Amino acid sequence: MTLLGEEGVFAKPLAGSQSLGPMLNLRIAQPDRLVDITSISELNSVSDNRDFVDIGACVTHADVEDGRIVDASMGLLAFVARKIAYRAVRNRGTIGGSLAHSDPAADWVSALPLLGAKALVVSPKGERVLPVKSLMVSSFVTALERDEIIRAVRVPKASPSARWGFTKFNRKAGEFAHAIAGVFHDPETADFRVVIGAIETAPIVVEDASFLFGGRFDSDMHERLDDNAVLMLLKEKNVDDVYVQQLAITALRRAAKQAGMK
Repeated sequence: MTLLGEEGVFAKPLAGSQSLGPMLNLRIAQPDRLVDITSISELNSVSDNRDFVDIGACVTHADVEDGRIVDASMGLLAFVARKIAYRAVRNRGTIGGSLAHSDPAADWVSALPLLGAKALVVSPKGERVLPVKSLMVSSFVTALERDEIIRAVRVPKASPSARWGFTKFNRKAGEFAHAIAGVFHDPETADFRVVIGAIETAPIVVEDASFLFGGRFDSDMHERLDDNAVLMLLKEKNVDDVYVQQLAITALRRAAKQAGMK
């Protein structure tokens, strides 16, 4: 972290490098220094607690996909992980690296806010806890300070009665998403959350999404989705392209249908 915070030096931490690597090859990113953090054991650990699971920032997508971590999400995390890019990428790419890179089309920047996850952020000054929904400011821009890294992601444990749906549109498997939408409902915690992502900026997170579905969660809620309300949310984020708007609405309707059928 001292290396990252050195004055006058543009330094980038290096984890899986599945997103940063191509940007380096194309000279889109040209840091003065790369700091490899993959061998830090704390960043590869998983801590199972009563109400939440802390997933180390360098845990890979494949670790999540293959069930090598405690499932706090009733299957949502594994579902999301197995649809990220290709297996070779999932073997190297990390959950914390994806969040810190903050590509709007990435899966974790939408899926983790859907679960109400928090980022545990450390620097030489100590640690702070930041909701994942507040981590991404805009495309490839985060709320992290220069000398901060994500230590872990804290995922609240969903109850057995929790239901979710997650839809991603891309032209073919492995490509970046053109629309992402998720619905999460847990009656035991009164959570009813919606996320709309891949909109070229930070995803839209609706903490109480009941107004989008006529005030209730059930198997028919996708038919009650208020398209105009979703359009208003998109326009507030300056999403004015009609095609992108309709793609987002369709993704959300499909996610709601998936959640309602569970």
